Amino acid sequence: MISVEFNLFSQLRVFSLLLVLSLNIGCGTKKILDGFMGAGVDNSIPPSELVDFSETTRLENLWSEDVGKGTDELFIKLVPALLNDKIFTADTRGNISALYADTGQDIWNKDSELSITGGPGADENLVMVGTSEGEVLSLSTDTGDEIWRSQVSSEILSSPKESDGVVVIRTIDGKIFALDATTGETLWIYDRTVPALTLRGTSTPVIANGLVIAGFDGGRVTALELKTGKLIWETKVAVSRGRSELERMVDIDAQPLIVGDAIYITTFQANVSALSLENGQVLWQRDISSHSELGADAENLYVTDDIGNVWALDRFSGASIWKQEKLTHRQVTGPAIFRERVIVGDFEGYIHWLDKTTGEISARKQIDDTPIITQPIVSNDILFAYSSGGTLSAYTYYGLERTEFPAETIVEEELTPIAEEVIESEESITEVSQVPEKIEEPEEEEESSLFGSFIDIFTGDEEEEEEE
Repeated sequence: MISVEFNLFSQLRVFSLLLVLSLNIGCGTKKILDGFMGAGVDNSIPPSELVDFSETTRLENLWSEDVGKGTDELFIKLVPALLNDKIFTADTRGNISALYADTGQDIWNKDSELSITGGPGADENLVMVGTSEGEVLSLSTDTGDEIWRSQVSSEILSSPKESDGVVVIRTIDGKIFALDATTGETLWIYDRTVPALTLRGTSTPVIANGLVIAGFDGGRVTALELKTGKLIWETKVAVSRGRSELERMVDIDAQPLIVGDAIYITTFQANVSALSLENGQVLWQRDISSHSELGADAENLYVTDDIGNVWALDRFSGASIWKQEKLTHRQVTGPAIFRERVIVGDFEGYIHWLDKTTGEISARKQIDDTPIITQPIVSNDILFAYSSGGTLSAYTYYGLERTEFPAETIVEEELTPIAEEVIESEESITEVSQVPEKIEEPEEEEESSLFGSFIDIFTGDEEEEEEE
């Protein structure tokens, strides 16, 4: 499921249009709009049925616990945070919990009485969450006692991150706040304009080598100096296409993944990109639309696209290794990597275990009857999966001898690394742009949705001028 947001201006335009229609044609408005929008008709593609498979993985459930109320079907990604031997969870009702990761035993529970929408994030001393009202709450990792509270500009939908005494917060109005980890006082603010129409969600910034790496709506990735907020470089990884705001939406909602000196990032309605951590140069790109987090090992990058295909790509070239197509339209999470397995969750509470070499399904387990919308996480030879109903389960696995090999792998020509637009931040900012040769295999363009057509009514045929 994909949720979209209008900014205030767009909402007013929609409201004005509907008001004019209702004043002119009265009761006929609903009938016309129902016919235009397809109301009462389910036009969605049904999810893939669960298929039979040859089981080559034996799962062991170490423990399962109900930890709060989950996300109340709000499609809010509250991802558990792991720290040493502890795992921290939060729900939208304000409950924050700490458990021992190996046993699931409670350490402490805290009812903050807040509407939590982001987090938790954890470091050696602090557990941090964000709220729908833009409040940041910091608790002691040992006791759950409140350390400080701070106010930022708007709702927080991503996890707070801390490094070297600085807490980094991303808000839905395009800002990044840096707070003092000891007091919660604001150190600096970085601000970007938010497009008129975006997915509901924000990319969680990551911190590496003294830099804050963040993805933004509109297809830009920035590197900021952690201590000062100074822009070090900025790269545009996606270009908007189409006439309507819906068609032109290219959002980065997933957390960037850093492996070695490379940054990997997904963009909705655009691509998967590999960038240089040092300067933001684009190393390669694939035309795979995604808004899910990535997984990686020493050789490959693992991606869930926006219809639920799971891909293994060569981490250094972007070439396809395999593609699992039996989970389409099951609202599959981003993949987690656990030894020789790739694990994803789905909308019915199943976790699917794929063979890392072939992509074939090797095991399947339902942990709850509510959706799993957060990427499973792995630590200390344990996989943790968290459902939107509040069930947290811990698993390990053992391999079984394979009796058959039904794998189908994809072999493609290796992709030539390309260069994209890079903006270097010094006293004067220079911009270098090269037009890459198209190297990906073309994908069939989906027909514009009825909603996209409806948006055209009030966006018109205006084309935004692309940045050079």
